Amino acid sequence: MPLPFLTADRAFDETAADAALPFDDRDHWRRPYRPGPWRVGAAALLLLLASFVLLAAVIIAFAGAPPAALICVGAAAAVIASALRMLRMGTWVSAHGLRRVGFLSTQTVPWGQVVAVRTTQQPVRWLGLPRTVQGQALVLVRRDRAGDELPPLLTDRNADFLARYEAFDRAADSIEVWADEYRRTA
Repeated sequence: MPLPFLTADRAFDETAADAALPFDDRDHWRRPYRPGPWRVGAAALLLLLASFVLLAAVIIAFAGAPPAALICVGAAAAVIASALRMLRMGTWVSAHGLRRVGFLSTQTVPWGQVVAVRTTQQPVRWLGLPRTVQGQALVLVRRDRAGDELPPLLTDRNADFLARYEAFDRAADSIEVWADEYRRTA
């Protein structure tokens, strides 16, 4: 079963490295970077936990307690949905705008509302935890919220880019290119 949100787009293949926006269908939402090993590892552990819960549901069902088995199946479904949502988190781009997908919410900003997308040096959260460290962040400046402090789109210390500085630079550059291309046309 193909999982399109796990595959990296052709943004940094050797054949597509010359084109700034090497995608044929720019109306399709895409994440211009691969999910990081921390995010994939956490999702894999959640899926492993879900498999154990499903095994427990089968054992409970054979033991003759169908309501308890249904509760286990529901809990496993919630864990699987959480793992899939965790893999989907990140910054997505298309010709329509920029989309920040979080665990519980999704925000879409049309390119007409984007003033700038830039990389800054600032305190960032380490793996999404409350602890902050000095790092790089890709920030979005919106036209309708010019003075508001928005959370960064990407940081070099999140689950996708921890200890992968070159990958952060490529992803930030790619998103900045998308912003420059579509801000002009919006």
